[in-house]
Amino acid sequence: MKNGDKKHIVIIGGGFGGLNAALILSHARYRITLIDRRNFHLFQPLLYQVASGGLSPADIAFPLRAIFKRQRNIQVVLGEVNEIDLGQRQVKVNETTYTYDYLIVATGAGTSYFGHDAWAEFAPGLKTIEEATAIRGRILSAFEKAEVENDPEKKAALLTFAIIGGGPTGVEMAGAIAELSRHTLKYDFLNINPSLARILLIEGNDRILPSYPPELSQQAVHYLKHLGVEVLSGHYVNDVRANQLTLRNNKSDIKVPAATIIWAAGVGVTSLGHALQQKYKLDSDRSGRIVVNNYCQIPGYDNAFVIGDLAHFKPDKGDPLPGIAAIAMQQGRYVAKYIIRSEKGLATDFFTYLDKGNLAVIGRKSAVAYRGKVKFTGIFAWLIWLFVHLLYLVGFENRILVAIQWAFNYFTFNRSARLITYTGSPSRS
Repeated sequence: MKNGDKKHIVIIGGGFGGLNAALILSHARYRITLIDRRNFHLFQPLLYQVASGGLSPADIAFPLRAIFKRQRNIQVVLGEVNEIDLGQRQVKVNETTYTYDYLIVATGAGTSYFGHDAWAEFAPGLKTIEEATAIRGRILSAFEKAEVENDPEKKAALLTFAIIGGGPTGVEMAGAIAELSRHTLKYDFLNINPSLARILLIEGNDRILPSYPPELSQQAVHYLKHLGVEVLSGHYVNDVRANQLTLRNNKSDIKVPAATIIWAAGVGVTSLGHALQQKYKLDSDRSGRIVVNNYCQIPGYDNAFVIGDLAHFKPDKGDPLPGIAAIAMQQGRYVAKYIIRSEKGLATDFFTYLDKGNLAVIGRKSAVAYRGKVKFTGIFAWLIWLFVHLLYLVGFENRILVAIQWAFNYFTFNRSARLITYTGSPSRS
């Protein structure tokens, strides 16, 4: 079969969903175009370790072309998708138009500030390498500025770190900053004691890790308090400004001076997902995720699939699936197999998510995990977390490098990637 005669599958996004779909399809007799704005696959669950200086960006990213260098039926395209035409089955990237037989949209998620986009300047999210390195710079710069600050109030604000959002990302980020200040930087400065830094974890619900069993939320609070983190449940963010945020609880507003504010609270759709939803008047949820059917298809377009964080998938029984890596990976593999079976004239059952459990790490030897009714805490959960994350990292070299770095960090408390980098003038905060 000539290359031009093969069915053409376009995959938008090289994250967990798109990558797993492409890996399955790469062994079938199709022509595949994988489009991404970046030339690498990013392991987002470990971004917080880049932000806290534990790992370097290259440790958790792997070039897409290197992944598929032996698959001659896959073309990797670096570019921005300008438009999707579901009727004409076309995707426009820069000045090039790609006509497809099947389309898989797996663009992932962005950060939502719940209508307060101006807050992004003062409270960056943690979705990209650039955001992670910017946060790392803010954290480390805060200690550097506090070292030479003579005003006690300004010094206190510089040594206050506020993480907004008590989900897994917020919990892991708070624990990482606590370990950085209590252990790694403990003896690095002359005029300040980094271990006295104030670290706040702010959550609007009545408990952190609200999707976890209550007893694991309580255990996570215990671990965080042991690290010196102040957990503020039932507190909503009312305002975010430079060096200050305003919280509201049931009683009153609370102003908190904080030089470093990190947003780990809201998940929003990408601009492409929003444009697609608006153009075709697609049903979406409050977060803007596109509602798909039981086959992960866009209703009315059987050859177009939306998977991962952009998809609102609701099983026949149960709540809509959350936007986590495990679901994106399973949906990517499912859609790829659906296409293969469909081309063979075979039926495919509805997508069913196999819940392999949830994990959140809180510092050294501390984690919480559960699968169904089985719950784990402490060092055993921590070891499971280590194994799972090494298993899902792309690239053998990355797995070895991260394992060595983790071992070194564990025995020395050191975080070797403590670099302050700037995209502009170093004077910028």
